[in-house]
Amino acid sequence: MGIHSIANMCAHLQNATRARLGITSLPNTKYNLHLALALQRAGFIASVTRGGPHPPAPEEFQTLEPEPVTTANAATRRLWVQLKYWNNEPVLRNMQSVSKPSRRVTADLNQIGRVARGFEAGMHKGLNLGECMFLSTDRGVLEVREALEKKVGGLVLCRVS
Repeated sequence: MGIHSIANMCAHLQNATRARLGITSLPNTKYNLHLALALQRAGFIASVTRGGPHPPAPEEFQTLEPEPVTTANAATRRLWVQLKYWNNEPVLRNMQSVSKPSRRVTADLNQIGRVARGFEAGMHKGLNLGECMFLSTDRGVLEVREALEKKVGGLVLCRVS
């Protein structure tokens, strides 16, 4: 599992929003794609698309047909993420990786329920207003409230506010 790529993605997206970038790229890995799509569902980023080494034009960002990934071009494929701003402030302010390659942190259904309501559960702090926690489950990467609704626990990837 690519926990190290998730940690790099958290640091990269946080730095990109602090630098006020409109579009940034990430390595095209399975975990980066699933977490980016979960961030888009939660409203932290505007859009995600697969592309080549150069960014797509802003007007064709949503309608771009990705080139198929083959063994010849796999190393040059990138995920292009359009960041979101509201009132000239970034929507994604803070993104911290919870699980690290040396220490994986999991949460069961009882812990998820307490954290989602804002209470401390073991080593997990409760969620504040506007904060989300993302889990890697057997049903994909889910936000903590989605995981609670589907009644699954999993590996805690990151906290986003």
